[in-house]
Amino acid sequence: MAHSASRSRTSDSIARNGEPGGEADRARIEAAVRELLLAIGEDLEREGLQETPARVARMYAEMFSGLHADPRQLLSKTFTQKYDEMVLVRDIEFASMCEHHLLPFMGKAHIAYLPAGRIVGLSKLPRVVEALAHRPQVQERMTEELADLLMEELNPRGVAVVLEAVHTCMTIRGVRKPGGVCTTSAMRGIFRDNQATRNELMALIYGPR
Repeated sequence: MAHSASRSRTSDSIARNGEPGGEADRARIEAAVRELLLAIGEDLEREGLQETPARVARMYAEMFSGLHADPRQLLSKTFTQKYDEMVLVRDIEFASMCEHHLLPFMGKAHIAYLPAGRIVGLSKLPRVVEALAHRPQVQERMTEELADLLMEELNPRGVAVVLEAVHTCMTIRGVRKPGGVCTTSAMRGIFRDNQATRNELMALIYGPR
């Protein structure tokens, strides 16, 4: 029951953020960046900073474009296929922005599902990762959002998501410990219930142990 409630909250969050056709207010971003530069004591007339507010506005519009996209649309077209073994896409590179410090975290996503008579185009899985990565995030929530979205839209027998990322909020500030990798996972359906299936997945991602 608790898991169903969690999936419902995730669905509501994705739906609430999905606004196809929207875009960032670049003028407001530029104004905010100017204020930020003044607040840290910089000279806005300095040659290297004159176009910085516009550059940052373009960057933020790109990095947070997922706020104005509905990832469910990417999974709306599926294909009938009598294939009931694991489908795994490994090493999907992504970059997202930590919502706590607005610093990037980067890494790889591994996504697997066990079809129940229908499959989705393989390119759609990296596109869904991109859509969810391009919004203010925490890795833990992104992992669960990916798993729940695929479970709800594809209706497979199981879904597994593993994310590995390096967080610059930990490597360049605060504790300043480069080299640390955060790994998160979300297992649904057979991947949660069946140890042998989980072991097969991990062997395919990391090799036999």
